[in-house]
Amino acid sequence: MTAPASASASFSDSEPVSVPCEGTWSIGELAQQAGVTVKTVRFYSDRGLLPAASRSTGGHRRYGPEALDRLRLIRSLRALDLPLPQVDRVLAHDDAGTDPDTALQDALADQLSALGTQLTALRWREAALHLLHDCTTAERADRLRLIGAMTTPPNTTALARFWRHILPPRLPARLLSTILDEAVPQPPADPTPPQVLTFARLHAVVTNPHVLDISICGPTPRPPSGPCRPAVLYEGLREAYELAATDVRTQQTPHAGEALDCFVAAHAGLRDTPDTPAFRRQLSTQLAHIAHPLIDRYWQLAAEVPTPTPRPTIGACDDWLRTALDRQLA
Repeated sequence: MTAPASASASFSDSEPVSVPCEGTWSIGELAQQAGVTVKTVRFYSDRGLLPAASRSTGGHRRYGPEALDRLRLIRSLRALDLPLPQVDRVLAHDDAGTDPDTALQDALADQLSALGTQLTALRWREAALHLLHDCTTAERADRLRLIGAMTTPPNTTALARFWRHILPPRLPARLLSTILDEAVPQPPADPTPPQVLTFARLHAVVTNPHVLDISICGPTPRPPSGPCRPAVLYEGLREAYELAATDVRTQQTPHAGEALDCFVAAHAGLRDTPDTPAFRRQLSTQLAHIAHPLIDRYWQLAAEVPTPTPRPTIGACDDWLRTALDRQLA
């Protein structure tokens, strides 16, 4: 059975090679065969990527024919912008006589991921430039200020921090993670100029100093006495929003039903009180007084961000259910 070819052999090209005199080349001769400079060969040799086969009597490095294939492999990997440590890992597998393909695949996967990140950043920069270029003089100064305040592509850390401040403390980690996943829109990889503007405005909302004024136990204010069970509230609200999502998406008129009952029950559970007509009237009044313009603006902007599966935002579902409650009481 024929032994598998080494990585060096598999990557060598078909250029003619002069047989080295006495079996080895000097550093200059190897550089000439490979079409590179002596400085390049010395650099890879000093890094340990291209070991010499022997030393001359004068102490100069001598290289065997296998060094040419190895040098060509190094050049191929470096042409793909693979970092030297990754090149070293691929060569280490080859030196050990093991299949280097796994190390090579890992290195290529890492490089593809890094390149994808760079391309996304370039697309965001391009869209931002179009946004600034294709607008009026009056708009340009404000847009430049908004875009200059965020990174491109935007980092969603500020958006998550906004909700961590607003949401009640000590929510179960799983529940908090689920809410953040649903509340924080993800930047598209290939944005349009309007989407860049939307994220810039979102960033302005969540970094507004007045965010610090928003601090609630939940959408229903905590009573002077009695328990406040935010986990019960937010678990129930998630179920209510899920029940209402189809009607919100299809623009049905807000109405009483299972979604509204679940919505009211969640608020009643927060205060450990029964769902009664009197409680619904009280809840409607309280909800009308706790709306905050920054939160409303956030949901308005979040609705403009495309999602893989079109679905209404939490804010849209909450507005629909509040309206349904008011219509029922009316």
